[in-house]
Amino acid sequence: MSDTSVAHFYDELADDYHLIYSDWDASIRRQGDALDALVGRDGVEVLDCSCGIGTQAIGLALRGHRVTGTDLSPRASARAGREAAHRGLSVRTAAADMRRLPFPDGRFDVVVCADNSLPHLLTEQDVHAALASMRRVLRPEGLLLVSTRHYDGLLRDHPASTPPQVHRTSACADDRDRTVTFQLWHWHEDGEHYDLEHFQLLPTGGEWHVQVRRTTYWALSQDRLAGLAAEAGFVDVRWRMPQETGFFQPLLTARTGD
Repeated sequence: MSDTSVAHFYDELADDYHLIYSDWDASIRRQGDALDALVGRDGVEVLDCSCGIGTQAIGLALRGHRVTGTDLSPRASARAGREAAHRGLSVRTAAADMRRLPFPDGRFDVVVCADNSLPHLLTEQDVHAALASMRRVLRPEGLLLVSTRHYDGLLRDHPASTPPQVHRTSACADDRDRTVTFQLWHWHEDGEHYDLEHFQLLPTGGEWHVQVRRTTYWALSQDRLAGLAAEAGFVDVRWRMPQETGFFQPLLTARTGD
């Protein structure tokens, strides 16, 4: 899967990405609160290097942090900026590759790479490049927060799909006001990579309009990603589970050291 195709996947999804949540604004607040608790300090400089349309970036800005958001998708990062401004927040956004972050050394206190973004990188070389880039832009004792799917169980079971998610525009919405999102997964022979088909069923005049978008992921086990983070120079590398953090995915946390 090329960089161009990953960017295209999210460019196409940018306008409808909020529809994967039952309540996007509630998710923004909930995820921002969970990440803020891990940051543990007020008003720090945060880079969200896979900001998408701004779910985590806006959530952290609501908690008073100074947030910059970048994403491989120009359309997604641009929407993140607009969504932040709509909420009265200042979040600087730009299109950028997490393997080559366009910032000086030691620019940020915290780097966030959430929502299973890192596994779009399909080789150890690319994951290492991204982690090294994140470490470079962090200050001494800077904090890294990376979330992925809970791949350890998925690598064992190799599921073929995800359950449908329903977005409702109001509490009393009927079928004309609902969007249904689900995924089909096609595992490669190596048992680690999989092609994903992302389906959205959108109601249009009593019929369903189907949008299908495709991309590829690498199902990184927790031990493997922790090892790659250590190889990139991070210390105090550990995984924190959702029941501990309140975040919806497992989170790898690590420090740059002094």
